[in-house]
Amino acid sequence: MATYLTTVRFTPTGLAAIQDTTKRAATFKTAAKKLGVKVAATYWTLGDYDGLLVLEAADDQAVTKALIELAALGNVRTATVPAFTAGEIDKLLSK
Repeated sequence: MATYLTTVRFTPTGLAAIQDTTKRAATFKTAAKKLGVKVAATYWTLGDYDGLLVLEAADDQAVTKALIELAALGNVRTATVPAFTAGEIDKLLSK
């Protein structure tokens, strides 16, 4: 499974219903699982971003599909990058 880090920013719609943010996160976790994406961690943050998701999936397509469905709800905007452990990056660099 590959790991992905996703930064989250609330839209005005998401901020207007901020009291539901943990419920929306739980709903996303369930929906993502059905698409083959594990939400390994969810964090709410301060500063430039409102949250961080740690996702695990077999491929980019599954993560992309899950995040497109999340974005379509209109509560958040996201940016995602793949993440590698030391062992994974060493293996990649040795090829």
